[in-house]
Amino acid sequence: MEINANYTSLVAIGDSFTEGMSDLLPDGSYRGWADLLAARMAAHTPGFRYANLAVRGKLIGQIVDEQVDAAAAMQADVVTLVGGLNDTLRPKCDMGRVRGLLEEAVERLAPNCKQLVLMRSPGRNGPVQERFRPRMEELFDCVDTLAARHGALVVDLFGVPALSDQRMWDVDRLHLTPEGHRRVAEAVWQTLGYEPEEDWRAPLPAPAPPTWATRRIADVRFARQHLLPWIGRRLTGRSSGDGRPPKRPELLPYEGPIA
Repeated sequence: MEINANYTSLVAIGDSFTEGMSDLLPDGSYRGWADLLAARMAAHTPGFRYANLAVRGKLIGQIVDEQVDAAAAMQADVVTLVGGLNDTLRPKCDMGRVRGLLEEAVERLAPNCKQLVLMRSPGRNGPVQERFRPRMEELFDCVDTLAARHGALVVDLFGVPALSDQRMWDVDRLHLTPEGHRRVAEAVWQTLGYEPEEDWRAPLPAPAPPTWATRRIADVRFARQHLLPWIGRRLTGRSSGDGRPPKRPELLPYEGPIA
């Protein structure tokens, strides 16, 4: 495959998935697939510029209101848009509104970049994914339709066994591990036309079956540390991203560790 040498800038918008949770760095910040992708593109193209406007907890309406116009104004070569999953996980979700907002975002972004990238996001095997699968599939059908209409690329991660493996997910069961983010970066890299460096779909080695006690301890820890605080935020109308600025709000030359 011929490497595309024409991409000189990247803007990533979305929620916690694109912000990089839970790919934690020693200084307490998050890296994630978008930063990893930017590092690789920067190593390939001198002077490469990168912005990441994604903020954890954002719904698709907030992404449209707070990130889309800023991203469009940057006139980047590549814009990645991943959003809407937080909406599908809410008890009350108007999928018609979600589809309409996603369409609005795509219509505003596509004319203002060389290549728009959308995504069918991965999901962790388990009861949560099964419960919300119909909404997720409706969202991803919309992604496919919009991509075909506007010439966007689609990175299809949904249902890939390796990324559905529970070991690819952090203890909060909502965010990818560093290995999961690394594989997503490789998937986007290949979708953009760069030479593959590995098989991001390769399954993990077969695990030893966990004991009943191990599973119960993990369930209790998850409920105490993650589920109950998440429910509390939903009941009070708060979000983990309230008041939090994006980590890379300006389109500047990429400076950081090479992935």
